[in-house]
Amino acid sequence: MAKVLVVEDTDSIREVVELALDDACFDVRTAADGDGALAELRAWDPDVVVLDLNIPGPDGLEVCRRLRGFSQAYVVMLTAKSDEVDKLVGLASGADDYLTKPFSPRELVARIQAMLRRPRALGVPDSGRVIGPVRVDVEARDVTVSGEHVELTRIEFELLSALTENVRAVSGRDALRRRAWGESWLADDHAVDVHVSNLRRKLAAAGAPGFIATVRGVGYRVDRGVR
Repeated sequence: MAKVLVVEDTDSIREVVELALDDACFDVRTAADGDGALAELRAWDPDVVVLDLNIPGPDGLEVCRRLRGFSQAYVVMLTAKSDEVDKLVGLASGADDYLTKPFSPRELVARIQAMLRRPRALGVPDSGRVIGPVRVDVEARDVTVSGEHVELTRIEFELLSALTENVRAVSGRDALRRRAWGESWLADDHAVDVHVSNLRRKLAAAGAPGFIATVRGVGYRVDRGVR
């Protein structure tokens, strides 16, 4: 039975989400603030976290950033804000998906079920791809630049793994979306762009600027200049 942690400070919303997940046969626990959420995350190790953005204590963004240091749980961010900038910030913090209130509990359940139908580690079983200064160890799920570890989210790792499988090929946004989120997932191409942007920023900060090139109107590929 998959474990879902619901982090929401509004009692009525938390109870509705908990009931919907319980009816769908998930093992559910709840927390009403950031500190409680982090304690449950470390003690219980859930498979999925439904995380409200505006919670007391460390807010949803901070909780998401911290959990990415020790957990590979899927994260669905809930928020009353609908501005695109809030969505981008949520994704940048390591969230896998984003729902704006009011939302349908049935849709939330369907998205979680779609997440759990795909394996956590997608990719071919080879290890130690070295492209320029970047080394991608698929089996260990580790990325280094010039020997220094680069901390990536699960989605960022899946995208980099896909792009480095065949450095001569261009990966379209739809193919990258399906690789990172799965065939039945509802993420759009814009989410791919957000995560690729985050990935580029981390690689550049580690010493590999320009590692991922944009192919206008198609998608992305590894920059041939790094090989």
